[in-house]
Amino acid sequence: MAKSDITGKRKLLAQNVSHSNIKTKRWQNVNIQTRRLWVPELKRYVTLSLTTRDIRTIDKLGVVAYAKRYGVTL
Repeated sequence: MAKSDITGKRKLLAQNVSHSNIKTKRWQNVNIQTRRLWVPELKRYVTLSLTTRDIRTIDKLGVVAYAKRYGVTL
């Protein structure tokens, strides 16, 4: 299943709405990327499945601070 290892975000059930307002079910998938990140505190690489939003935030905060925010141990 496409799911973020840190935040747990996964696909959502949504609806296609036609011009005549007929609604049909569809999935909204998250943009999951597998990334190998260097963690200086652990002095090793960690491979994680992350959303693109997670990757942008990790660039700002750092992987350990971001994982701590969600209560995840690396």
